[in-house]
Amino acid sequence: MIKQKAQDAGLSVAEFTRRSALLKPLPRRLSKITLATYKELVRIGNNINQLTRATNAAIKMGVRPPASPEQLEQLRNLLQQIGRELSSIETETIDDDDEEIDEDDSEEWD
Repeated sequence: MIKQKAQDAGLSVAEFTRRSALLKPLPRRLSKITLATYKELVRIGNNINQLTRATNAAIKMGVRPPASPEQLEQLRNLLQQIGRELSSIETETIDDDDEEIDEDDSEEWD
């Protein structure tokens, strides 16, 4: 029974037992589509950060920025909102051969 619960949680029996004994929450397993969406949101966030840096540098040099700081802030806020909503989605247990990500290892959205 413990072996099956550990497998369902995507953990070794030792890690499952350790987390259970210490009352630590078990990581959520994400579906392939959720994982792919999460990874794409991270890429988009990186692009927004690069644009923000370029915009700030352009403003400091007194030249026309490549993007509006206000629009970049709106995009960043939308991206964070999407990330929060994505992380709150209840997911079904995925097959053992599917990719997974531990919530503990994910990047922060804020």
